[in-house]
Amino acid sequence: MIAIIDYGVGNLFSLSSSLSYLGLENKITRDAKDIIAADRIILPGVGAFGDAIEKLRQTGLIDTIKAEVAKGKPMLGICLGMQLLFDKSYEYGEHEGLGLIHGEVCDLNKDLTTGLKVPEMGWNSLNFVKDHPILKYVKNGDYVYYVHSYYAKNCDESLVAYSEYEVKVPGVVSSGSVVGTQFHPEKSGAVGLAMLKAFAEM
Repeated sequence: MIAIIDYGVGNLFSLSSSLSYLGLENKITRDAKDIIAADRIILPGVGAFGDAIEKLRQTGLIDTIKAEVAKGKPMLGICLGMQLLFDKSYEYGEHEGLGLIHGEVCDLNKDLTTGLKVPEMGWNSLNFVKDHPILKYVKNGDYVYYVHSYYAKNCDESLVAYSEYEVKVPGVVSSGSVVGTQFHPEKSGAVGLAMLKAFAEM
């Protein structure tokens, strides 16, 4: 069973529907017992980092999440959920993250000079940096769907794949059993479904 953490920020239904379409048992939950019982954890998220990390703290689940990850349980962070995995974010101030992946989340707009629009919204291709189980069923150059205004930096050691948007936007990052995607697999068609399937096999 895959536990989808419900902490009040995220399009949980489309993610749950994608997993169900793949025949993968899943449960939207904010119960620590479900997270402990689950085989895998997904942390979704949309919105602002500071609000999201505070809501996650209010659930009282952070210690449970970290304990399960420490046991080697696979965990996937999606979009803002991926950003929460990092050490900190500079979105509307400075906020401490979960510290499960080293790096920081910064304003994309500040690093662009060619007039590209922020948020990055739409399809972009993935460039693989290294092999990873989540890439098992996809190929270099496959397109995925992004919607984001902030992006991860200083995370070279965890970088699995990136997309070009004038700057290198980390698309997939990983450390130990933890993996994150800046894009939305549940909105990325067959490629995204293939990555969710691969995550379920990690």
